[in-house]
Amino acid sequence: MFIKRIFDLIFNLIYNLEKTFQMKQTLNLIQFACIFLFSIISFSPLSAKDKPAKEPEIGIVEHLDEYLPSDLVFSDQDNKQVNLKELINKPTVICFVYFRCPGICSPLMNGLAEVMDKTPDMVLGKDYQAITISFDPSETSDLAFKKRANYLSRMKNPVDKNGWIFLTGDSANIARATHAIGFNFKKVGNDYLHPGCIYMLSPKAKITRYLRGIYFLPFEFKLALIEASEGKSGSTINRVLQFCYNYDPQGQQYVLNVTKVTGTIIVFFVILLFISLLIRSKLKKKATK
Repeated sequence: MFIKRIFDLIFNLIYNLEKTFQMKQTLNLIQFACIFLFSIISFSPLSAKDKPAKEPEIGIVEHLDEYLPSDLVFSDQDNKQVNLKELINKPTVICFVYFRCPGICSPLMNGLAEVMDKTPDMVLGKDYQAITISFDPSETSDLAFKKRANYLSRMKNPVDKNGWIFLTGDSANIARATHAIGFNFKKVGNDYLHPGCIYMLSPKAKITRYLRGIYFLPFEFKLALIEASEGKSGSTINRVLQFCYNYDPQGQQYVLNVTKVTGTIIVFFVILLFISLLIRSKLKKKATK
């Protein structure tokens, strides 16, 4: 809606210019340039509806408004078998990690614990819950129990400990769960290359928002929980940032895509310069008559 309003204003301006300066041919070219620019925006990664033709081997593919399968079975930290979808009866934060990860998993879990602690008006276990799932099928409930106790001990505000569940599972259920969410990872040796993200789900297990990275703003976290409670989906991050940054699986961090950003800026200014030269040329010709 915002982009549409901007282009409505542009076309109204064009109409007024045409009426004032009678530059029909030039303004038609400007209209074409605006339509071309709008098309680039619509079909570029800035579009919220855009999905890549081929899923990345490592990264996130958003499945907003989709639901988790109803038959995913995992073991909780007490080694009890649970149905994932049946666990979700309130707004839920899901996080995929593997517990012995030497990379971003620990900072991601610390970031999640920190933002939950800094959102005291949304009480863990009462207003929402968190579910951490290991995507390494070799990890067991014993390790999940220890990790859960460790991260719960870092939270300063009182919480319902039952509100943060740690799960392990077999390779089949892990593969189906990660595919349903859009979490793509790759095993390299004994470790994994993977992105960092948390996922918001509604009480009916509908995916409503993706919060990427390993640190999260309390305001954005709270807003995502409120939207999840209402079943509303929303854009995950600023689409400009998503367009400008790519995930580096080797460094396990997000890095600026200099080529893409520079190319976009150059194209924009070339179009702007082209329009400016056309307008100046026509105005000079009219002034000499």
